[in-house]
Amino acid sequence: MPRHSNMVNLLFVGALVLTLFGSNVEGLGVNWGTKSSHQLPPETVVQMLKDNGLKKVKLFDADPYVLNALADTDIEVMVGVKNSELEAVSQKNNAKKWVDDNVAKYVENKVRITSVAVGNEPFLVDYKDKYINSTLPALMSIQKALDDAKLGDRIKASVPFNGDIYMSPPWRPLPSAGLFRPEVSDEVEDIADFLAKNNAPFIINIFPFFSLIMGDSGFPVDYAFFDGADGIQDGNIEYTNVFDASFDTCVSALKQIGHANMTIVIGEIGWPTDGNKWANSSLASKFYNGFLPRVTNNKGTPLYPGYIEVYLFGLVDEDAKNIAPGNFERHWGIFDYAGQPKFNTSLDAKDKNKKLVGAKNVTFQSKKWCILRSDVPHDKQKLNETMDYACEHADCSAFADGGSCSGLGECEMASYAFNSFFQMSNQSKDSCDFDGLATQVDKDPSKDQCKFNIQIKPNGHEHIDSDSPAPSPFSFSSSHLTGVPSIALIGLALFVMTSLFFF
Repeated sequence: MPRHSNMVNLLFVGALVLTLFGSNVEGLGVNWGTKSSHQLPPETVVQMLKDNGLKKVKLFDADPYVLNALADTDIEVMVGVKNSELEAVSQKNNAKKWVDDNVAKYVENKVRITSVAVGNEPFLVDYKDKYINSTLPALMSIQKALDDAKLGDRIKASVPFNGDIYMSPPWRPLPSAGLFRPEVSDEVEDIADFLAKNNAPFIINIFPFFSLIMGDSGFPVDYAFFDGADGIQDGNIEYTNVFDASFDTCVSALKQIGHANMTIVIGEIGWPTDGNKWANSSLASKFYNGFLPRVTNNKGTPLYPGYIEVYLFGLVDEDAKNIAPGNFERHWGIFDYAGQPKFNTSLDAKDKNKKLVGAKNVTFQSKKWCILRSDVPHDKQKLNETMDYACEHADCSAFADGGSCSGLGECEMASYAFNSFFQMSNQSKDSCDFDGLATQVDKDPSKDQCKFNIQIKPNGHEHIDSDSPAPSPFSFSSSHLTGVPSIALIGLALFVMTSLFFF
């Protein structure tokens, strides 16, 4: 063969390698949650994904409005079977109908569905054994339905797990000693065997943010980030951050059950910006600016070097999420409720100065706010009751200790609560009364970092599902504290683990 032909072939192969494994955002995805009182139009969100080079998206359900907006985009999509559906889709006929209705139909409509998430963290400690017996049958039935629909070769089913399914034993708290939580180890092994048989990945959610919450006042803050904190030695490996330690604990746990080479996907990882003293834009920026270059440059971890498929958590703030785990639950978005960037970071490994691109052509409600009247007496009990009512039906998560509005006085907090209710009620006249305590104004009452938002206009697609996924610090095992360079913190890990196992 002529030499110039070999050169052409080499150039072609090189271009192909760069296309498949290039250091940009090829493997970077994002979780698109829809638990908001006022959702951005799906078409607006899809354009935002494109503008930011996000080529993969993970959904928690199979919302037809969202899926239709993703048609003809070439964005890879992971659709989700909700936990409440697991038992039903364990049955063959139900699984077939689910796949027909939520996968096959959209594939025909040119939606690039590549995977199905069967449940969301179904083995969470908080759930106890609620989904233990239905998860594997549901996984098997969904994959069989995909195979029967002749989609199984390109669409794989898997189960997103929380990091609490693995741990290191207290007598050897190192990543290399990773194992699966005893009460779910058999089920996880069976699922891993099935995934390996079907060439499907093992999906795990990791939240370094919870390290600071659970290890409050004792956890070394720098260990949650990527600035080269004092680490721990595990054989020849030094771990200087909790992400590497946690991920490699999972790698070791899989190796223990015979799956040393299984592909691992990070289903959720991120940092919230409000609702907790550790949740703010500055720390979120610090986390992402340490984590994203590792991902986009395919650095991997000590035990799992190279490319890792990652889905950031999450895309936009969701003001209707369950806040039982903590007020920060409504503030995981890289973008705020209106699709605007909350901090500076770059999703592009080649251009660290490339900024996030916000949602375009967002329409807001009128520039008016609802606040506490200053010209009427305020009975404290009545004021507290009206505030409680407003917060119960709106979003006051910024009041949390360390939150952006935690420093407000009582009257200012009442104004914030009233305005939140007013905006969530689409600024209806009746929603700004509160037994005569409230009034509308056209001057922005925001104070310092506490923003009195104006809601976006409703688009008619809002739906709030009680089966809302939410990472929880109470679903946080010693795996997240693996390798903490402190005997005291190892003790804390044992306490947390014991609490989770028995309460």
